[in-house]
Amino acid sequence: MTEGNKAPDDKYEVLAASRFYLELKLKDSDDRIDAYFMECQSFKRKQDVIEHCEVFPKQQWGSKPAKHGRVVRAKLPGNTQSENITLKMGMTISPTMWKWFKDVESGNWSEQLRDGSLTIYSQRGEIEALFHFFGAWPVSYKIGDVKADSNDFQIEEVELAVNEFIRVNSNGQPY
Repeated sequence: MTEGNKAPDDKYEVLAASRFYLELKLKDSDDRIDAYFMECQSFKRKQDVIEHCEVFPKQQWGSKPAKHGRVVRAKLPGNTQSENITLKMGMTISPTMWKWFKDVESGNWSEQLRDGSLTIYSQRGEIEALFHFFGAWPVSYKIGDVKADSNDFQIEEVELAVNEFIRVNSNGQPY
């Protein structure tokens, strides 16, 4: 056994998308649990690409002089950005998500920024991947369609703008 009683092959376990926990603490919530998250989408961080083009003057290439300059293109890393996160949850009687959205809408945006985390578990129930997001605030709120003949759960959907999304180790330190 290696690394905290894990077998050497355990580090190659493919984690199941269904074994997750999303934590998000909201202001003025009296409820023990404000939402049961059923789906979390668009946890994406990307880096812009800067294309750089440079033209070199005519040079000797081989035995004959070049007739034209040489164009050299390079791609360089640019700024990073985190995309909006979409949370889908079973609708409960708790109005906390709606109140959060309304607080931002009414102009209290800077006071409503929240941090949260997404934990993904192994089949053994151990924490295997941990992500933190910072400065989240709701940009849209939606409920699912209703139909008289439906047996589906009612779904609330909240899209969050986030300032930053990072993966961290078990001590909470960024990789």
